[in-house]
Amino acid sequence: MYFACPYIMWLMWLDTHCHLSAPEFAGDCDAVWHAALDAGVRGILLPSVSLRDCGQVARLVGQIPGAMPAYGIHPFFVTEVGEEGAALAALTEWLEKNPPVAVGEIGLDGTKKENWPQQERFFLAQLKLARKFDLPVVLHVRGAIDAVLRGLRQIRVKGGIAHAFNGSREQAEAFLKLGFKLGFGGSLTYPGSRRIRALAVDLPLEAIVLETDAPDIPPVWLRQTGQAGEKPRNTPAELPRIGKVLAELRGMDVETLACQTSANARAVLRVLQAAIGLADSN
Repeated sequence: MYFACPYIMWLMWLDTHCHLSAPEFAGDCDAVWHAALDAGVRGILLPSVSLRDCGQVARLVGQIPGAMPAYGIHPFFVTEVGEEGAALAALTEWLEKNPPVAVGEIGLDGTKKENWPQQERFFLAQLKLARKFDLPVVLHVRGAIDAVLRGLRQIRVKGGIAHAFNGSREQAEAFLKLGFKLGFGGSLTYPGSRRIRALAVDLPLEAIVLETDAPDIPPVWLRQTGQAGEKPRNTPAELPRIGKVLAELRGMDVETLACQTSANARAVLRVLQAAIGLADSN
């Protein structure tokens, strides 16, 4: 069942995965956010990737209306934390003192097999933290969807978002049964991304949230206009155009898609509504 959209005057978009704390935005973060506001983005979820990044995310949330934090340790960064018990204790203390809307970005990455046992330990430990604090999770699942699902069945949490989903229909259904939404972004703008496009078209609209993963996963038009050999920087301002591509693929009006995907994000990240109100008032 679709949600009614109260935002008639303009479209409202929610970016459910954006790393404004990344070094790529160090020089112009404020301008990047204002460009996103001008494009119609009214809410943004900022996941941390490391303990050090938690503080940077918190600082940005204090400065940016509409920004909400998720705190966690990304599988790429588990090798940098030092003693594991102390790192998890520090994250626990941070979550107690700085309540987020989700625990994340956490998960597993199948392209980094050299630290797989450590990834698994941190993933399961952070799922336990999410359960302890009654929070959803923001998941990194690249090349590891079945392993992530095994962890979720072992340690049940209150749902969340499977970021940058690129699995099978059966794997998608498994996430949905566990209370998750599936994140789609720049990858669906590429004509060659056939599996991602098929999923984004065939899944129930209520299952989908939109994201940029900025500064990563740039949409096709940034690749086309960038310099040869240069990695283009993605930004949250690209989200409405990504949404428009998805609306066209699904053969539906962009207004309905914007409202429903935003409602989906609010449903899984319940306190995000407070941030949206702040953004609308500025």
